[in-house]
Amino acid sequence: MTTAAGAWAPLRHPVFRAVWIAAFVANVGTWMQTVAGQWLLIEQHSSSLLISLVQSASSVPVLLLVIPAGVVADFLDRRRLLLATQCVQAVIAGILALLTAAGRTSPEVLLLFTFLLGCGAAAQLPAYQAMVSDLLPRSELGSGASLSSLGVNLARAVGPAVAGLLLAHLGVPWLFALNAVSFLLFAVALLFTPGGRPANGSAMTAASLSSFEAGGRYVLNSPAVRRILLRLVLFALPANVLWALLAPLAEGRLGLGAAGYGVLLGAAGAGAVAGAVLMPLVQDRLSASARLTVAGAVYGAGLIGLSLVRDVGVAVVLLVPVGVAWIAVIAGLNAGVQAFLPDWVRARALAVYQMVLFATFAGSAALWGAVATWTGLGRTFAGAGVLLVATTIAGVWLPLRRTDIGDRTAVPAGVLPEATFVGAVSPDDPVEVLVRYRVRPEHRDDFIRAIAELRTSRLRTGATQWVLLSDAVDADQLVERYRVASWTEFLDQLTNRQTPFDDEIRRRVEALADTVTWQRLLTVAVPHHGHDVVRNLGEHA
Repeated sequence: MTTAAGAWAPLRHPVFRAVWIAAFVANVGTWMQTVAGQWLLIEQHSSSLLISLVQSASSVPVLLLVIPAGVVADFLDRRRLLLATQCVQAVIAGILALLTAAGRTSPEVLLLFTFLLGCGAAAQLPAYQAMVSDLLPRSELGSGASLSSLGVNLARAVGPAVAGLLLAHLGVPWLFALNAVSFLLFAVALLFTPGGRPANGSAMTAASLSSFEAGGRYVLNSPAVRRILLRLVLFALPANVLWALLAPLAEGRLGLGAAGYGVLLGAAGAGAVAGAVLMPLVQDRLSASARLTVAGAVYGAGLIGLSLVRDVGVAVVLLVPVGVAWIAVIAGLNAGVQAFLPDWVRARALAVYQMVLFATFAGSAALWGAVATWTGLGRTFAGAGVLLVATTIAGVWLPLRRTDIGDRTAVPAGVLPEATFVGAVSPDDPVEVLVRYRVRPEHRDDFIRAIAELRTSRLRTGATQWVLLSDAVDADQLVERYRVASWTEFLDQLTNRQTPFDDEIRRRVEALADTVTWQRLLTVAVPHHGHDVVRNLGEHA
């Protein structure tokens, strides 16, 4: 169990602390940019739909680019990648600031530059989140991942609050300029970090199609990660109405200007800060699923309350617990998935997580903007609140799976078992692996249940197909047959992708068999001999 002191321990390391603070400032700048863009459209009397599209424009690039960015982050120097993205984003934000100061920023120009900045965010997200393992000792990676997630998501709440407070005093162009400066500050901090190395220690030197597929395969065959993604969508889809439409709610329904809008955002930001401080204490008292349920109910009730009030003071009071609930869910889920992922696929799987998150943001922002245009802001907030309460109640029957399952570092499988090779082996050839088990009849049912977990492990770490066959001649013999995309990836599966958890699964299977023989490795496809023992084994894995 993580103590409150242990949760903050990574900040004692100067390099991690400097990067964490700089990344937080850069993320605050990004959200200041979003709020300033939305307010610029309000000043131009744009519709709720157009205002909500500012968030969609920043989220869509992440949806499109974060998966290839995750692959690149697993194979290239993450420090250099982050340096390049900060410099590019600083230039883009600086040009937008100059155009806005000159009165040349139309809605079309704003959305274009927001999209370009979103492309930079997509390129950096997986690299930054995976960089934690380059800066901390392994014993503090879990806490480091939580703090990394907390920084990103705390900025999501604090950034709009800071922007709202500064809008009335500085104006939109200066907020765009401050965003450019925030990227440069992050770049300076990165200059003082040690040179990074690719997280993946395999012989692969370039990102290939199989590398893209590996992250998706891992997520598809990881029940814990799939459940986190499902709960993320169930929460974020209705919850994002707040960030997409709070600006028109403040201006239209509450009659506030930029300063008043800043007060509302500041209340939500204060709640997020309070939630960040309370998180380590709450983690010791409530399970992850219980925290999701409580936070979802609080957030949903807050949205319903905002749909009814016309008093600024009441709105401020409602937004504080809403901010607490937001950071509890978003940062909590992100920290859970980071703590679970092994090093070899960390950036790619995090890219899948980010893709789902930003797809939900982009789609829901446009959805709620359209709904508000048709039905009004009050009904839109009320409908989103009711939907969030409903999804929270449904989530009680979808509890999170355990992610604290021990060490996630690679355990080499050792020397490759002796095998007969059919055909010449080249690094890019697909490989089919046959493992023969002799299982006594009284152990057969237990063996089939155990190998269901091994099937998931094989698919999670590289197998593209898997089947369990019964030998046509010897009824006591079962044959595991699976395919890997290439010989290189098969070797990587054995040496770099097996965690202690995967190794324990393999040992349980082998303990139920009298003999285990790696019969042969096939580099050419051959017909199956025997019949399929379990056609839908994956449904029980």
